[in-house]
Amino acid sequence: MQSFKTETSLKNDDTKPVKDSIGSVKAFMSVYKVLMSPRCMNCHPSGEAPLQGDDSHIHTMNIKRGTDGKGMYAARCSNCHQNENTAGLHMPPGNPKWGLPPAKMKMVFQGRTPHQLALQILDPKQNGGRTKAQLIDHMANDELVGWGWHPGDGRTLPPMSRSAFVAQVKLWIAKGAYAPSAN
Repeated sequence: MQSFKTETSLKNDDTKPVKDSIGSVKAFMSVYKVLMSPRCMNCHPSGEAPLQGDDSHIHTMNIKRGTDGKGMYAARCSNCHQNENTAGLHMPPGNPKWGLPPAKMKMVFQGRTPHQLALQILDPKQNGGRTKAQLIDHMANDELVGWGWHPGDGRTLPPMSRSAFVAQVKLWIAKGAYAPSAN
């Protein structure tokens, strides 16, 4: 596992960040593997329904995103998803912020190539208005993002620890935030 170098070590004599397209893309490909895991992708679907399970099937309760990402009418996410995971195998997971991204900023991961997803994540018009520093903070500190590493009984964890994931996000951005090739 490649460890993250401090910002100081990523600078040259002119104190400008060192651009490294190969290192940046390599770091993003590690990030991409996490974002494509069910713990991330299930809440970032291409359609209006959340996905469930390690096989990312459409939510069995016929739930729809709704304008705010918290469901529609009587089928609100909070009806089943409480502030914390419900105990037991495959029981409803929970978090105080449970829901999908809102309809106006869907932040779709499902079906995106590495190139498409990298560009989307970097685009403030598609990422919730976040700067690169805010993206790092979101990945490192958002409690709903963190739920992916505490998903409850019967759910597979992302392919690396959250700290390793955040280190790869930081490395990707520090080395230039390059998108992988489109081909």
